[in-house]
Parts: sequence; structure tokens; C-alpha cells
Amino acid sequence: MTRRLRVVFYARYSDDLQRAESIADQFELCRRYAEQQGWDIVGQYDDAAQSGGSRFFRSGFARLLADAEARRFDVVVCESIDRLGRRLADVADFYDRLTFWGVRIHATSLGTEITQMHIGIFGTIAQMTLIDLRSKTRRGQLGRARAGRIPGGLAYGYDVVPQAPGSKDAGERRIRADEAEVVRRIFREYVSGRSARHIARALNEEGVPGPGGRPWIDTTIRGQVDRGTGILNNAIYKGELTWNRCSYVKDPRTGRRVARVNDAQAHEVVAVPALRIIDDATWAAAKARQTEMRIEIGRTEEGQPLNRAHRRVFLLSGLLTCGCCGGGYTITGKDRYGCATRRGRGTCDNGHTITRQHIEARVLGALRERLLTPERVQEFVRAFAEALAADERQSGARRSQLERQQAETERGLQALVRAIENGAWSDTVQKRLAELEARKVEIKAELASVGEPSPAVRLHPNAADIYAAAVADLEAALNDPDIRTEVAEVLRGLVEKIVLTPDADAPDGLAAALHGDLAQILTLAMPVPASTGRPKGSGLGGAGRAGTPVRGSQLSVVAGAGFEPAAFRL
Repeated sequence: MTRRLRVVFYARYSDDLQRAESIADQFELCRRYAEQQGWDIVGQYDDAAQSGGSRFFRSGFARLLADAEARRFDVVVCESIDRLGRRLADVADFYDRLTFWGVRIHATSLGTEITQMHIGIFGTIAQMTLIDLRSKTRRGQLGRARAGRIPGGLAYGYDVVPQAPGSKDAGERRIRADEAEVVRRIFREYVSGRSARHIARALNEEGVPGPGGRPWIDTTIRGQVDRGTGILNNAIYKGELTWNRCSYVKDPRTGRRVARVNDAQAHEVVAVPALRIIDDATWAAAKARQTEMRIEIGRTEEGQPLNRAHRRVFLLSGLLTCGCCGGGYTITGKDRYGCATRRGRGTCDNGHTITRQHIEARVLGALRERLLTPERVQEFVRAFAEALAADERQSGARRSQLERQQAETERGLQALVRAIENGAWSDTVQKRLAELEARKVEIKAELASVGEPSPAVRLHPNAADIYAAAVADLEAALNDPDIRTEVAEVLRGLVEKIVLTPDADAPDGLAAALHGDLAQILTLAMPVPASTGRPKGSGLGGAGRAGTPVRGSQLSVVAGAGFEPAAFRL
């Protein structure tokens, strides 16, 4: 008997202005369609208030892809192709992947399976609809700006004027007195010589809420001059509305919007004297000080400062965390780390700093001497071996079952062939032959997904000693300019985070707690296949060491099941 197909649903709607019930309505259409086909419903996926302009940032869509690759269903049903996405390349990629994995796609609006022709036609229509909608949105924003109404979000210092019943004149603003006084103060203090960082710290110390009720930070005040962001650059405070200062395009590699500054000729500038907070003299003085202090730097095609792309990445960059506020510890002076929140906002009391050399030495010492003890290695090896054996038993049992079914199916096909050769042909025989052929294909695909039995994995009995030697090699390698960057990245991969908390009894006045992944650390104790081409003596493994390499993700899963080390004090 042919197995009933397993079906899942996918639903999506675009923004918060649409009805949340839209998801339930789409699922209901899919349910009725699946029941008409006689399929077994095994799951559903949705993305609420998510644009179809990109496949990124849609968690439901990502889970759908992952489960399709895992062969957890046979059919996907959606209301229409534009629910899968409004970008032709994304929809075509989705179709290609599911076709490769043997998963069909159906749309209730079409009443049939989606084919390559449907993807080409309706995918193009969906993308053109998105482009048309974007064009009409910009047209509406232009009209609103020309009328002196704000086409964007709410700037600090203003309140939204409620629309009159039946009116479509959105974008009206009025000055909010308390916030307007803060804006005037910021300009006065900046013109008098105070930095944006000092102004932000003072406002936070006084408990003055920033935009959206959040704490102030220096970038909120200084922003970016070219883009007109930040308190000091928003021309609305001098009674001037500037629209179309930037254009936004999506990076197809990441799905993220990238801002590009438009030429001044493309700006739409409208006077709005009723919204003026800052007089012309103060505005001009602030601009003059910005010009004096500004350092011209090169930028990438996306408008990002080149110094950001070329900024040095040290051994522990991005790993150090303040134990008081949870913010990052960043370079605040020459080779010295400090709390970035305290420096930028002044809302953290942790004023302790530490040199880069000292904290790096403490981390390497902990990795070498304390984090991987022989007892911990033995416990991990035992747990790893048990988990691997259980997985192999389960996989082996399923493979044996499928092989038996495959043999039975082959015998059935051979019997039918002999019957047909003897003249026993009928509609029943034809139907049974088709069923067996379909089952043969299903079994073959499932056997392929189960995979061949893995080779026996052997971890070196002296893993702790090998690890210690590997870390010693790493420490030496950090001084070798030829491989320093590569080796530093390997070591950074061993550490999840390092929490620094003030402690008078600790070295440098800071207690340091290291959080590491035992599984990734153990990969240093494993051999590296000769095909990787890594140089000997780099601390990444070498020839002649017994053992079978295992992907880090496999080890991490086992370690996370109770054998990942807790934080260690450095």
C-alpha cells in the first residue's frame, strides 16, 4: 500500500498593519486543500509581520527549509507563491532546493503543484508588485514632505499630532516642551566645547531619558553628518525638513538594508518654521565645531568608514564582557580594555581597566592549566563514546529495517515481472507494479539520508597532554607574524565569552570568568587530515597522532548535554 504523503503549511503576512488572523485564514485554506488530496498534515510554519522582500530574518521560512532538507515532509502547501517571497531569486532558489530534496510545492490559489513555469511567471509578478509598492510608497512620502509633514519616524523633541477622523493627513508634529529643552541644552553644551560623550554621560547621570526612553549614548547625539542622523545633524530642529537624504538598498548576500547618501540635488528641503527649536546662530556654531573636529576618512561603497574595516582585531576582541552591566569591554586606550558602556553612556560604575597583554596571558594560562583536566577529558570521552554508540545503534537499526524492506520490494517486483511474462496482466497488476516501483524509490532515498555507518571514532588517550602542547604552540604562534591571524581565530573559537568583574583581591583588580566550549577545545587534540594542508607545528594537530577527526558540531552537541565546563576563574 502506498504511504500517504506528509504535508506541511507555510503562511506569511507582511506588516503590523495587516490582520494577525491572516495566518489562521491561510492555514485554513491549506488545511482544506490537503484534506481534499488525502494527505497527512504533520506541521505548519509561519512568519507574522515579515516582509517577503528577502528570505533573511524569517525564522519560520528558515525552519521550513531545514526540515525539508531533513526529509520530514513530502509536500509544502501555501496560499500563493508570493507568500513564499516577493523576490524572484529567493523563490526560485527555494523551488530548486525543495525539488532537489524531493519535496513538492502546492499553492491553493493555483489548485495544483507549482512548476518551474509558475515560478518564472508568478515570481516575476510578485517582484514587480513589490517594486510598484515601493515606488508608490516613495511617491506618498514625497507628497507628505512637500506639504511640510514628516514622512518618517518621530524625532526626539516632538509629539505626533493625532489625525482628525476621516483625515489622511498623517505626519503632523508639534514641539514637546520638556524634550525641546534637552535638545537646546545639547546644542549649547556642544557649542561651548563639551563632547557628545560627556553630554550623554551627564544626561544619564541626571536620569534624563533619551529617545524612546532609552539611555543616552554619544552616537545618539553626534550621529553621522552625511546622513543627517543624530541630534546635532537633524535639520528639523532649525525648522527645516530634509527628505531623501539617503537611499536604502538590500544587500542580496545578507538581506540587510544598506544606506547610501544621495547627492544634495536629490534632497527635498521644505521650511517648517513651526517646528523650529534651535536658532540659526546656534545651529551654525554647532556645524562650525563639527567641521573643525571632523577628520576626513575614506569610505567603502556602502558608506562605511574604511578605518572600521581596517580596525585591528586582537586575540580577545568581542569576547570580553563587563560583569556589572553586561556591555562589552573594548579598547579604550593604547592596549587597554575598559567597559564600553561606562565610556559611551556613563551608566556603568565599573571603571576598572586591564591591559591587553595581561588578560591574554590569563586566558592562555587558564586554557593551558585549568580548563581541560585529565578527569574532564576522560568523562567527556566516555560520554561521547556512549552518545556515538547510541546514535550508531539507532541508525544501524533503521538501515537494517530499510534494507529488509528493500529486499521484500525487490522480491515483489520480480514476482510481478514473472507473472507479466506468463500473461497475467490486468489493471490490478499494473497498479501494484506502480506501487512497488514508488516504494523502491522512497526506500532508496531514505537509505541515502540515513547514510553509511560512520568509521569508529578514536580519541587520543593522552588528549589532555596533546591539548596542553597545542595551547603552548598557540602561544608561540601568536608571535609569528606569518600565521598569527589564523591561529588567533582558532583560539577565539574556543572561548564563548570572558566576564570581567571588579574584585580587589583579583589580579589587576578584575575577576575574570572564562566560558569555553569543551568540544571545540578537544578538536585541538585531534589529528588534522593531511589534505587540509596546515603547517606542522602550528598547534592545530599534526601527523602521527592517533584518532579520527570529528566535526566540531558533533562534539559540541555532546558537550552541551552536561559536560560543557562551567565558567572558570582566570
